[in-house]
Amino acid sequence: MTVFLYIYIFIVGLALGSFFNVVGLRIPNNQSIVKPRSACPSCQKQLTSIQLIPVFSYVLQKGQCKNCNEKISPIYPFMELLTAILFTISPLMVGWSKELIVALTLVSMLIIIVVSDIKYMLIPDKVLLFFAPLFIIERIFIPLDPWWSPILGAALGFGLLLLIAIVSRGGMGGGDIKLFAILGLVLGWKLVLLAFFMSTLFGSIFGIIGLLIKKVERGKPMPFGPYIALGTIVTYFWGEVLINWYSVNFLSTLL
Repeated sequence: MTVFLYIYIFIVGLALGSFFNVVGLRIPNNQSIVKPRSACPSCQKQLTSIQLIPVFSYVLQKGQCKNCNEKISPIYPFMELLTAILFTISPLMVGWSKELIVALTLVSMLIIIVVSDIKYMLIPDKVLLFFAPLFIIERIFIPLDPWWSPILGAALGFGLLLLIAIVSRGGMGGGDIKLFAILGLVLGWKLVLLAFFMSTLFGSIFGIIGLLIKKVERGKPMPFGPYIALGTIVTYFWGEVLINWYSVNFLSTLL
């Protein structure tokens, strides 16, 4: 029975991943997420039902539009598959508990943000305003311990990013600041600080790699959303383990 549950949540993740692609691409342009139907970005030919099957359609079409033969960005199937994988591992990490609702909501928001930030270098306010009330409600009924940790986490997430934006004179965007306030609600005060550290760490590592392979130009801004998402997921699932490991291996030696 458990195997079927995981298969089911994987399939749901694939379907929602496809929908999150649409949301992430259309919301910044103030377009409807319901209509018109998805179409090829190059020739605007509407896609058939067969061409809308997550991941499978991309493989079947060999990564190109059947109508105009233009290449389809691999980001679409990648985000579909990533959503399915994250949905599937979520119950493994938090169990089949109430916290799973928070986990799936968090994954959903982060996937949409990554798609939007990669495409437009923008974290849409509409997405944040949609998810913020959901997380507030979820943390009321699925609280952290202590109960005030999400409140302090939201204040720390917002204040820290705002301070960095002021000191760096625009080094952090408004979307990043508001996003970390929401992440503070989800993670609590300790983990939101770790999430910020992990996000900057991943951003620095991939930024250096991008410079070395000449995929990133020095002085040119790059989307920070994907690294926030990566740092947040790592922190949400393994943050307590990382903090305990650090305490045992480093802090104990200093004391």
